[in-house]
Amino acid sequence: MRLLIFCTPVLAGLFFYSCQPKKSGGNESLTQAGYSVEKPFRVGMVTGLRPEKVDYYKKLHAHAWEGVLKKIKECNIRNYSIYLKKLGDTYYLFSYYEYTGDNYEEDMKRIAADSTTQRWWKETDPCQQPLPEAAAEGKIWASMEEVFHAK
Repeated sequence: MRLLIFCTPVLAGLFFYSCQPKKSGGNESLTQAGYSVEKPFRVGMVTGLRPEKVDYYKKLHAHAWEGVLKKIKECNIRNYSIYLKKLGDTYYLFSYYEYTGDNYEEDMKRIAADSTTQRWWKETDPCQQPLPEAAAEGKIWASMEEVFHAK
């Protein structure tokens, strides 16, 4: 699975299936995959970007499809961002979003089932180059561990 939309299945996913929420002691929480997580919970992911696809990927996201953006919002994703960084000769994409809903897995399934999102991924997936860890799991995006957050 992969994560977010811009990211790819779903919201590389699907986007989201590959993230592992952190245990939390917050007052407002939801339960996901055996974890109690503070709302909203934050998700960070990373993947590679093929050098020959950098311009195309930027162009796609400069004009993100309205249906994709609508589905992200409907499925309780907020503050979704993707960053690009070149390290040496390799390009990386870093994504961040916050999930505000009550059923993460169901919302990720809804994104993945969306026909507009599926067409979007047919454009974005070939641009991306999964890290070995994600590729071994059949994913595009790899989860990142949150090591610091200031409120």
